[in-house]
Amino acid sequence: MKLTKAVCDKAVYEGKGGKGFYAVWDDTVKGFGMRITPGGTKSFIIAYRTGGRLKMFTLGRYGVLTVDEARRLARQRLAGVLQGEDPAEAKQKSILGDTMKDLCAVYLEKKALPEKKSWRQDLARIQRYIIPELGNRKIEGIRRADMKALHQKIGEKGKYQANRVLALLSAMFKFASRIGMVSESFLNPCAGVEHYREKARDRWVTHEEMPRLWAAIEEEPNPYIRAALQLFILCGLRKNELLSLEWANVNLERKEIHLADTKAGRSFTLPLSEFAVAILQSLPREANNPYIFVSAVNPGHHLVDIKRSWNRIRRNTGLENVRLHDLRRTCGSWLASSGKSLPLIGRVLNQTSQSVTAIYSRLAQDPVREALQEHSEKVVSIVSLREEKTGTEGPAQ
Repeated sequence: MKLTKAVCDKAVYEGKGGKGFYAVWDDTVKGFGMRITPGGTKSFIIAYRTGGRLKMFTLGRYGVLTVDEARRLARQRLAGVLQGEDPAEAKQKSILGDTMKDLCAVYLEKKALPEKKSWRQDLARIQRYIIPELGNRKIEGIRRADMKALHQKIGEKGKYQANRVLALLSAMFKFASRIGMVSESFLNPCAGVEHYREKARDRWVTHEEMPRLWAAIEEEPNPYIRAALQLFILCGLRKNELLSLEWANVNLERKEIHLADTKAGRSFTLPLSEFAVAILQSLPREANNPYIFVSAVNPGHHLVDIKRSWNRIRRNTGLENVRLHDLRRTCGSWLASSGKSLPLIGRVLNQTSQSVTAIYSRLAQDPVREALQEHSEKVVSIVSLREEKTGTEGPAQ
């Protein structure tokens, strides 16, 4: 039938069970119709195919648009479809934007912040590399040559960083495609760009290096930074997992830490050695602050960046090539050198490797506790032994 005011006024929802899609279609313009919701709301729509897919596009509410106005608008939109236009896609782009700066904002808001624990790293790379180089460019104007050039430019100063930025850009382009910020024919320009070869890092603190490193950590004036660095070595937690710990996460009587959510995507309980417990007990608690490692510059919050202190400590000990993450690796390496099994080390470090998950997920807490206690005793024993030879005091416990 031809849609008229009388037909539209009389039409009611006739779907089943108050669910689903119900529409009355016009006979004079193929693909033009009026959709009616279970609640009685009436809107003019068009149905069309693009790329082999059927799509719907809402023209406007009945009452706001007359039938004749909606039919004219439908003819215009459907004529555009014949020319290769996609009104639904164009509307999405107009809402979200079409520049790389727009994509950065939407990606951070809708993907990185709610879903990624590493969102701060994404933000830093976006602000430092992506927006300055590509911010004002149209997303669909980015080509593989642009990605190669940016990758090479960043790689001149840091090949690992260049690879991380390229991976982030690839994820952002995939996200843009998924939410309709780019056309379905858009090809990810990062595809085919060769990454720089990376060598697996195997640096850890040796038995000979540990005494002078521990002594330097003991000289750190900030008790929270000092404790955090010691616990990195003794417990092997990831940086963000440790620094964001709340007192509610720790049970000193049971000597364990419980994390409800970790990078591995699951809850995790880590037994604590006697030495780790003593370090935690030594820390003063700040009123109205739930965090263990208190920030001196942001009241009520936890430590976020301890790079300055760590850089000073490793420079003073001649260990400039030891990164903060290498302290976690040190814990795993020392456990391995003591003969601990790979599944047990994976359990201690809360690794996500599928090859060992099935095994270490069945391990009881007792072997883990014993391993960390033995590891802590080994660290303290070596530190104390070296300091006795030099005539200095041992580390506080």
